[in-house]
Amino acid sequence: MSVASTDIKKLAVDTIRTLSMDAVQTANSGHPGTPMALAPVAYQLFNHAMKYDPAQPNWPGRDRFVLSCGHASMLLYSVLHLTGVKATDEAGQTTNELSIKLEDIEKFRQIGSPCAGHPEFGEAAGIETTTGPLGAGVSNAVGMSMAQKWLADNYNTEQHQLFDYDVYAVCSDGDLMEGVACEAASLAGHLKLDNLCWLYDDNHITIEGDTDLAFSENVGERFEGLGWNVVKVDDANDLAALAAGIDNFKACSDKPTLIIVKSIIGFGAPNKQDTHGAHGAPLGWDEIALAKESYGLPADKKFYVPEGVREHFSANIGQRGAESYAAWTEVWTAYQAANPEKAHELQSLFDGELPEGWDADIPTFEASEKGDATRNSSGKVLNAIAANVPFMIGGSADLAPSNKSNLTFEGAGDFLPGHYGGRNLHFGIREHAMAGIVNGMSLSGLRAYGATFFVFTDYMRAGMRLASIMHQPVTYILTHDSIGVGEDGPTHQPVEHLTACRAIPGLYVFRPGDANEVAECYRTAMHMTTHPSAFVLSRQNMATLDRERYAPANLSSKGGYILSDCDGTPDTILMGSGSELGLCVEAANALTADGMKVRVVSMPCLDLFADQSTEYQQEVLPNHVTNRVAVEAGLRMSWDRWLGLAGKFVGMHGYGASGPYTEVYKHFNITAEAVAAAAKA
Repeated sequence: MSVASTDIKKLAVDTIRTLSMDAVQTANSGHPGTPMALAPVAYQLFNHAMKYDPAQPNWPGRDRFVLSCGHASMLLYSVLHLTGVKATDEAGQTTNELSIKLEDIEKFRQIGSPCAGHPEFGEAAGIETTTGPLGAGVSNAVGMSMAQKWLADNYNTEQHQLFDYDVYAVCSDGDLMEGVACEAASLAGHLKLDNLCWLYDDNHITIEGDTDLAFSENVGERFEGLGWNVVKVDDANDLAALAAGIDNFKACSDKPTLIIVKSIIGFGAPNKQDTHGAHGAPLGWDEIALAKESYGLPADKKFYVPEGVREHFSANIGQRGAESYAAWTEVWTAYQAANPEKAHELQSLFDGELPEGWDADIPTFEASEKGDATRNSSGKVLNAIAANVPFMIGGSADLAPSNKSNLTFEGAGDFLPGHYGGRNLHFGIREHAMAGIVNGMSLSGLRAYGATFFVFTDYMRAGMRLASIMHQPVTYILTHDSIGVGEDGPTHQPVEHLTACRAIPGLYVFRPGDANEVAECYRTAMHMTTHPSAFVLSRQNMATLDRERYAPANLSSKGGYILSDCDGTPDTILMGSGSELGLCVEAANALTADGMKVRVVSMPCLDLFADQSTEYQQEVLPNHVTNRVAVEAGLRMSWDRWLGLAGKFVGMHGYGASGPYTEVYKHFNITAEAVAAAAKA
């Protein structure tokens, strides 16, 4: 078959394939088979189904495309290039440059190219989320679809339909094997998210071989049981069948849709198609030449875009997208005139800014020896902020009464099936999916939060890490923070978790030492628009410090500060966070009575303290004072930088034990007496 005689649709599909093959081979690294198999799916979605304007890739009313099987990244890069998606600047405004240029594809998987091994959000316009860890993308997609439902319920009017977009996610066998995918699908089915469509690449191949090695379930029946509309397309190359499947999704008004697409991995490569040899390794130039010949394309041309292909995309998605964007802009202009207050809120959301006066009602807490659990003060602060940030939304993994994460102010409401306007989400016992879903909501412009017990961040870590990689300002509310959980025992007592979370680059971990530190840490975190934040909070009460006697809590914004001091050079510096800060204060009083000069340093956020200038760090922790004691009901590891070689640590060295929390603290010798003894040693 000659190029000239090739149908333009087939030619466009095959160009996606050949660009992908050439890029992987040139890099000598990557996954060619899935882009070759799914090129018709990507073509049909972008060129004929999606409401998407390549000239306005950040348009709020656009349909979203998520490539959950991120190893197939060349599928996305090829389509973004051929459809002519425009680049955006740091302010999110489009430029005259292409988001993905041909030379970027030629440098696939090389430093400096936006065409990374897996799609990376922020590297190029048109990449809606970072994917690669299987299952992450589909859970993000659920969050995006929930965001659309919430935005529509709260901002659409009968006259102005601003938010009516759909969310498409392409997923693989591997995605659906991951537990997070089932968690997310279960919630999506429960919520009846009819704007959500997953396209499942049923190619029966994984890296190790045929899926029969480890995967034999009936996926369609599973999803029907989860409350999904299930559609089957028997041949990925049948564009008419794909179109009918997508139309079926658009016609379904009470369920999310799974389109099961039978495909042949490495389609067109005569010796490697339909085998795991086409999955995770380059095909080889000889095999690529044979594949190109099977498509009717020149075997010797690399990164070849036949005449008419770009024009074909421009005449379809380019024209349709421009018309859709123009229509939306007209609606938005009318909306601004008719609903100025709501429009002002939305503009803040679009711009990633907090509304004026968002922190006006953050409470100040009176000094109290009895004090309160920081989970309780967190609940009060959260409600005070969310009441003034209308697009702050979140929930808990079935622990809201314990996490104190419920929004209780008038009008907060619940996000429920068919009633999507509420601010309280109910994730069920699905911590991993929750972490992925709040990422999707954050990527949609909402200030999203998720809450659970701190120990269950073990289930969330992958999503938390991705939030940091994507620079998303997600908030995690993590209560029951230590051996203070007491009777629940070591399975529920987080020990290594502070160290583990602090090890995630870009995740700011706040463990406030009293109610006013809670308030100021929230104030600090809300200003962080490019980092996620984790609030690690106690179940047990701790004293609310008298700020006329101690330093003001707003110094928490520096991550660490001198809470109380002595005259002259201290003999010892006591450092603590959270509930153990009170042990430092108690020990300091005893040591001072014994004639020692003592400085107490509160360290609510070690990550933030590390960001401060060397001069400030030296002011708080002068090098010449080497007698330092850190106190925390966790592991020592994250404190070593601040302790130095001569420093001592009062904390945990293994797992906890079941008993009343006061007895557990004594059992592990985390007491004021132990702190004082360490300072004297």
